[in-house]
Amino acid sequence: MDAGTVARALEDARFDARQGSRHEHLADDTRGRVELAEWERIDRLRAAAAPGTVYDPDTDDVAQAEFAAEAAAAAAREAELREAARVTVRADELQALRELGTLEQTEPREGAKPLGTELTRRAGAYVQADVDTWLAHALAAHLGHYRDPAAREIAVGLLPPPLLAHAALLTELGRLVPAAGVVRLACAAGLATAVPEATADLAAFLTRATEPADTAGSPE
Repeated sequence: MDAGTVARALEDARFDARQGSRHEHLADDTRGRVELAEWERIDRLRAAAAPGTVYDPDTDDVAQAEFAAEAAAAAAREAELREAARVTVRADELQALRELGTLEQTEPREGAKPLGTELTRRAGAYVQADVDTWLAHALAAHLGHYRDPAAREIAVGLLPPPLLAHAALLTELGRLVPAAGVVRLACAAGLATAVPEATADLAAFLTRATEPADTAGSPE
C-alpha cells in the first residue's frame, strides 16, 4: 500500500471510531479501536521509512506475528473439532457395546478420559460404574492404549482418584489371585468409589506385604 492508500484507510478508521463514540450501543465495541490503533501504527511505520516506500505486510514483523498467531489459533480450533468428532464416533461405538453388555470385550484407545466423560454426559449426570470398571480393568491389565508404560503414567494425572485406586487394587488382587476375573473382583469397584484413599492404601499395603523380603546384608 502506498501513502495515499494508508492515509485513506487511517481516515476511515478515525471516522468509524468517532461514530462509535457517539452511539451508546457501540461503546463496548473494541474492534474499531483496535483497527484504528493498527492503522496508526502502519502510518507511523510508513512515515519512518524512506520517501516513496510502500507498506508491505510481508516485511512487517508485527503483522507477520499476528498472522502466525491467527494461523496457530485456527489450527488449534481445527484440532479440537477433529478430536471432538473422534470422541463422538468412538463414544457411539462404546455406547453400542454397553447396550449389548459387551463393553469389557473392547480395549481402550488414546483419550479414554474424554470418552468416559462423553458417555457419562449421554447417560445423565451420574457416574457410569461399568465404564469406570472397564477403564480400571484395562489400566490394571495393561490393555489397549495402556500397554505403553508412558500412557499409564499419563493416566495417573488424567483419570479420577477412585478409578486409579480401583485399578491399583485390581492389579494387586489379580497378582494374588490370577484366576480371578473382573466379575469376581466387583467388590473392588464399590470400595474404590466409597473410599478411594483407603482403597489406594490397601493396594499399597498388599504390594508391600507380598514383595520378596530383602535378605541382602548381614544380620545385626
